[in-house]
Amino acid sequence: MVLLGSESILTRNSLAPNFSLIGTDNEMHTLNDYNEYKLLLIIFMCNHCPYVQAKINAINEIHDKFNDKLAIIGINSNDSTQYVDDNFENMKKMTINRNIKFDYLFDENQDVAIKYGAKCTPDPFLFDENKKLIFHGRIDNAMKPNDIVTEKTMINNITKSLHGIKITNYFVPSIGCSIKWKKQ
Repeated sequence: MVLLGSESILTRNSLAPNFSLIGTDNEMHTLNDYNEYKLLLIIFMCNHCPYVQAKINAINEIHDKFNDKLAIIGINSNDSTQYVDDNFENMKKMTINRNIKFDYLFDENQDVAIKYGAKCTPDPFLFDENKKLIFHGRIDNAMKPNDIVTEKTMINNITKSLHGIKITNYFVPSIGCSIKWKKQ
């Protein structure tokens, strides 16, 4: 496991790069499928990372709290040929076993992670209704899997945005396992 922090490649107001990816529901998903929502949260994640495992309940909490105003998309970009735990079939199992309530998509070619500049898992990106980046960063302040949450960063920022309040610090790095890139 290589611990890595997220980096800000997309800047405030950058448009969300488009994608077309298969989900654990066996359907193809594109960015335009989420046009009806006021906000869009894209989280680069995977199955095996303990940092992601520690955040699944927090992500489901975000989904439950804002599901009529916010779409959440998990994207797994790990090389599943080297990391079998992250293959598509195991993504489907994780969706069931962890009661994942949001769309979980497979970026098999890793093109989407590259477009977004994703570096670690989890690596969350929050976009407004125009698909412009308003926050890139952590879900909460429990940075290690066993840490206690004392600030729900993402919930606070979503609430601010829904109330028309600008998020002042659009980049607060997340940390987690590095995305497992295919060998060139």
